[in-house]
Amino acid sequence: MMSLRVLLLAALCAAVLAKAEDKQYTTKFDNVNVDDLLRNDRLLKRAFGCLMDEGGCTPDVQELKKVLPDALQNECSKCSEKQREGAKKVLKFLWENKRAEFDKLEKKYDPEGVYRKQYKELAEKEGVKVE
Repeated sequence: MMSLRVLLLAALCAAVLAKAEDKQYTTKFDNVNVDDLLRNDRLLKRAFGCLMDEGGCTPDVQELKKVLPDALQNECSKCSEKQREGAKKVLKFLWENKRAEFDKLEKKYDPEGVYRKQYKELAEKEGVKVE
């Protein structure tokens, strides 16, 4: 079971990917349409493969992959508002529709369940019931 944070930022994998800079991740990919990614199994599968080190990466997902550990650890403090909103959307989608992928991402990015505990309340506020 993946932490909400992982899902949250896995959500970023589609649309709101970032590059670590001094105070904020890059907003270069903020115009990527998260809904298009979530509706397209081919694109979603490719983003998932990148995050899991099982395939090639598009520039936006490569950036997400670079900043994901920092964003998880620091509560997305360097994320733009659009990145946070996209992350929430992806998180909820993965939890409700792609649970196997969610679980694999959690195993990789939150093996000890630290982020699941940390972001449980946030997820429940977003309508995601975390066990």
